[in-house]
Amino acid sequence: MDAELLRATRAKARRSGRRTLVWKALEAASLAAALAAPLAAWAADAPRRPNIVVILADDMGYADMGSFGGEIKTPNLDALAADGVRFTNFYTHASCSPTRSMLLTGVDTHLNGLGNMDEWTAPNQVGVPGYEGYLNNRVATLPQLLKGAGYHTYMVGKWHMGKAPDQIPAARGFERDFSLLDGAGSYWDMTNFTAASPRSVFTEDGRYLTRLPADYYATKTYTDKLIGFIDDNKADGKPFFAYVSHQAPHDPYHLPRDWRNRHVGEYDKGWDTVRQERLKRQVEMGITPAGTQLSERMWFIPDPIVLAPASRAVLGKKMELYAGMVENLDHHVGRLIDHLKKIGEYENTIFVVFGDNGPEGTDLFKMIAGTPGTRDYLFAASAWSQTHPNAWGDPGSYVAYGPMWAQVSATPFSQYKGWLGEGGIRNALIVGGPAVKRAKGSINHGLMHVADLMPTVLEIAGTNYPKTLAGRELPPLIGKSWTKVLAGQAESPRTDQDYLAWQLFGNHALRQGDWKIRWLYKSLGKGDWELFNLKTDAAERKDLAAERPDKVKEMVALWDGYARANNVILPNRSVFETLEDQLPPRVPDDPGYPPLIFKRQFVPPPDMLAEPKP
Repeated sequence: MDAELLRATRAKARRSGRRTLVWKALEAASLAAALAAPLAAWAADAPRRPNIVVILADDMGYADMGSFGGEIKTPNLDALAADGVRFTNFYTHASCSPTRSMLLTGVDTHLNGLGNMDEWTAPNQVGVPGYEGYLNNRVATLPQLLKGAGYHTYMVGKWHMGKAPDQIPAARGFERDFSLLDGAGSYWDMTNFTAASPRSVFTEDGRYLTRLPADYYATKTYTDKLIGFIDDNKADGKPFFAYVSHQAPHDPYHLPRDWRNRHVGEYDKGWDTVRQERLKRQVEMGITPAGTQLSERMWFIPDPIVLAPASRAVLGKKMELYAGMVENLDHHVGRLIDHLKKIGEYENTIFVVFGDNGPEGTDLFKMIAGTPGTRDYLFAASAWSQTHPNAWGDPGSYVAYGPMWAQVSATPFSQYKGWLGEGGIRNALIVGGPAVKRAKGSINHGLMHVADLMPTVLEIAGTNYPKTLAGRELPPLIGKSWTKVLAGQAESPRTDQDYLAWQLFGNHALRQGDWKIRWLYKSLGKGDWELFNLKTDAAERKDLAAERPDKVKEMVALWDGYARANNVILPNRSVFETLEDQLPPRVPDDPGYPPLIFKRQFVPPPDMLAEPKP
């Protein structure tokens, strides 16, 4: 496109208020030009390109699936593992939207717009490029590139990367979508968490929904919609990319009644026993090396043996509900698999399955409700009841399982979601399908990262990551392609000199080879650098910083380089800053922080409202 025409078209779009739609057209034209050469390589007699299905479970722990040592029944996910490869050293980020942003862009969170969670943006990060709180327009997305390469692109489930018309899935490359734009909410209706934003926002095919389907249940509806998308286009022979971003098993634990009582009494024995049982199975499977220790039980979690039987039963019921959430998720994954088999697409489909971060051990309900007597507290009391255990799972109930069971889900690792211990960032990964040439059911211990999805999928699809898009230079990818690993030609996409780094809420960490440094707020950390050798101490029980100051210095230098290269701005306010001494707070209370409580209800443009499709 002529440069002068491009400038004129952009100016006209801005004047007319139609910038988003016009710019999408420009990007499509730019993509078509950028991808013309790779597409030409696909001759008419070339093998059909595979479908690609990425299944993301929200807050599912490393050890929850049966194929990773869990007692939870996940036969469909386990079947994918038996037919593919399990990866034991796969990393995401410590929370929702940062992981999703890297999955879809292959670019570091501090550059792609999710340098912090939108709900917890610190005062010194406000207005800084890379910290917009939504997926910014300086990056290309995986569906954009795949769509330009001849793929159908579908999304169902949780988005959590922006709500404005130019930020929703339809504006970022998805041809069809049914999406929850918020980070969580009810599984039964549109109830959201705060008084300022009481309704969850949904889109379907680029339109904001005024209501949900009559038979809505999140996990079921997402699956129904995706099957419909696939069927609508199956006759044209084009491959598809499906991003199946499930809300489950994120709290609140909502599920149909027939899924709630499948583990009655099973968890009354307590979290210590279940963790030990999971570790034993992991060692027997080869997931975890023999001799691996469990991380220490957190000091604020009681020994279940001191609790009365009735207390253990009530706490055990919370884990029963969580197990039901995971099993219901597995059931609907099975429905998708069965449908693909029915229409003859299963054998030509690559499946990638993992959790978006560690399990949730923080009391999110308490954080949302805030101080008694406040507006949010009153809203939570009316919209989210802490009901009798017999009603847990119903609309309006709010149940989460707490830090004791989060540690079980993260077996054998330390900590959980939000933190940079291994339990917060290491996830179970399953990959299966025609790109996998390794032995079926095998286990790989290579160092993998969620940002690797972009280069891997592009290579499988037969296209490339462009240097520019719509006249703007794209940031470099941080991921490494898995194709040689999947083909059995390499054990890892990384050398021992490559490293991975994280920063979220002020906590920061770096892993290189078997070594890891982390800086965490007290009391879950030391407020200083710690050093661990993950080969001998996967549970991060022994801090070696005092013994190896040379190694700490070496790795901190790597961290500093990472921070400079990726615009890392440590927050001057953190959700964890007063954890060590909650009463009294270490700093004066600032009613303007966190900004979550002041996030207003998003109101879609009236001309973009729509009823749900049948």
